[in-house]
Amino acid sequence: MDHYRVGIDGGGTRCRAAVAGADGRILGRGISGAANILTDPETALAHIRLATEAAFQEAGLPASGLSAATAVLGLAGNNVADAVSFIAARLPFARAQIVSDVLVALQGALGDRDGAVASLGTGTVYSIRQQGTVSMLGGHGFKVGDLGSGARLGQGLLQEALLAHDGIRPTTPLTEAVLAEFGRSPEAIIAFAHTAHPADYGRYAGRVFSAAAAGDAVGVQLVRMAAGHIDQTLDAIVARGVRTLCLVGGLAPLYRPWLADRPGIAIAEPAADALTGAVALAVQASASDPFPNHREAAQ
Repeated sequence: MDHYRVGIDGGGTRCRAAVAGADGRILGRGISGAANILTDPETALAHIRLATEAAFQEAGLPASGLSAATAVLGLAGNNVADAVSFIAARLPFARAQIVSDVLVALQGALGDRDGAVASLGTGTVYSIRQQGTVSMLGGHGFKVGDLGSGARLGQGLLQEALLAHDGIRPTTPLTEAVLAEFGRSPEAIIAFAHTAHPADYGRYAGRVFSAAAAGDAVGVQLVRMAAGHIDQTLDAIVARGVRTLCLVGGLAPLYRPWLADRPGIAIAEPAADALTGAVALAVQASASDPFPNHREAAQ
């Protein structure tokens, strides 16, 4: 049986998989739901398998090929050892390496070039490559980090809706729409928040940006605050001597008009997506025994 290379890009909203041959040519792709191994490891594991099986099916390959495949998985929540151990022990692949979802985004966007990638989606995290050494900023998770993320935007919107309901701040069309969605019931919002995952909050991010573009005061406030957090991190990255920045993720194009200009700093378009980066790393890993360790600098 041929040994295939599998790349996984698992984030807080969806999990994408691709299967490739030894040359790295992608043969099939698959997609499933959220794959944050920290907030919901059981579901993440199920979605990893579903996405990979879908990729094999699209390629016309038997699902039994998973057990002989070499895989690199870029997963949200990879910085918590217990979650990584739980997932690693249950993966269906012959060989697998779990890395940060931002590392596969870096590889996809810049290949082997130096520069920095800001991954702006349900979460936020930043990767920097300088002379072959990779370091990361942010990515500390929704509860204590991910400033500027879609999840934080959604959470902030619900907070503002409650403040408007209580008469502490003026109501705007955006907060009025959210209150109406929850039947104007603070208890309903609290119940939602009690069980909500980052992706649940993140679904409100697009509405925040749309409202901000229309001049809604709460939308503008939330986006400006979030963009300020991102700008602060980008400034710290530039201060390290980085001259090429790349913005990726579902919120990247929405943030561009709200971010500060940086004369002399190139904003590069990504060469490829994170899934392509994961496949490239899987091809590299399959040529190494043991798997390569991606050299990371201390933050």
